[in-house]
Amino acid sequence: MQATYFKHQLQFKQASGTSRGVLKYKDTWFIRIQQDSLIGIGECGMFKGLSIDDRIDFDSKLAWVSENIDLGLEALLMELIEFPSIQFGLEMAFLSMISKTPFDLFPSNFTKGKDAISINGLIWMGDASFMKQQIKDKLDGGFSCIKLKIGAIDFEKELELLKSIRTEFDAQTIEIRVDANGAFNAVEALEKLKRLSDYNLHSIEQPIQQGQIDEMAQLCSETPLPIALDEELIGVFSVTNKQLLLQTINPQYIILKPTLIGGFKGSHEWINVAESNHVGWWVTSALESNIGLNAIAQWTYTLNSLLPQGLGTGGLFTNNIQSPLVVDSGQLFYDLKTKWNLKF
Repeated sequence: MQATYFKHQLQFKQASGTSRGVLKYKDTWFIRIQQDSLIGIGECGMFKGLSIDDRIDFDSKLAWVSENIDLGLEALLMELIEFPSIQFGLEMAFLSMISKTPFDLFPSNFTKGKDAISINGLIWMGDASFMKQQIKDKLDGGFSCIKLKIGAIDFEKELELLKSIRTEFDAQTIEIRVDANGAFNAVEALEKLKRLSDYNLHSIEQPIQQGQIDEMAQLCSETPLPIALDEELIGVFSVTNKQLLLQTINPQYIILKPTLIGGFKGSHEWINVAESNHVGWWVTSALESNIGLNAIAQWTYTLNSLLPQGLGTGGLFTNNIQSPLVVDSGQLFYDLKTKWNLKF
């Protein structure tokens, strides 16, 4: 078996704001494996500034994987505990190699174009007029669930945006999620959640920065608004520690980003722990190219979740890989008329 890897820089169509800063591009890495005539492709979408494997030895670890690919998937995964994005890329690549086509990882009615996945429409941070325009576009596009990135502009202006939506659309018509990406101070967070709850929101993701376990636990016990852990899951590797984290914080939801938490294997562990503790969950992409998004979407469909998923990021880039993934009326479809365009 042989393996190679290469880097690709995804360019945003429009600079996208989060509480961690404005994103203009996103680096990602593809890993290609081959055994005889079989070829597999996977994506290691390490997220700089966020991923636990954002380390100076990331590139050398990919080189090591390429040199030692004959160890096989399970042995490699064990050696890559602290490199979840590489774990996910390898899971993808090995599945791709043994699949009917390199992109049909989990055959289903979704990949046959017979069913779709309900998704939320993502509203990026920016000034009030920019966010209002995004909201209008998503509502005009048929989304029944939208997610707003908050925490970068004035909080009062963000509340005004939410009020403007609720003035026109009630919670039965439009579900609203917000994502603070840890932007709130722990001292002020509860008061802000109380004010946000006036607008009948579905949930808020990661209101305070990760690592404040006691503060987050108290917040989850007192909140008037369901809290979803996101960044809090990053870097928690063992099932024992996953169990301890959820039992300690007792959140209402967790967000699964396979690239950040160890791929399919790591995500399944989180799901099992969450369900055993009566914690809800949904799946979100982490700005992968369409290669990674395709794998996440196909896998997510097999989970039979009834909640809208966070899988609408494929159209953000000018130089993404052409794929059959299409967003229409708040759903992610597999359009069989569109072919993959990746030369590898």
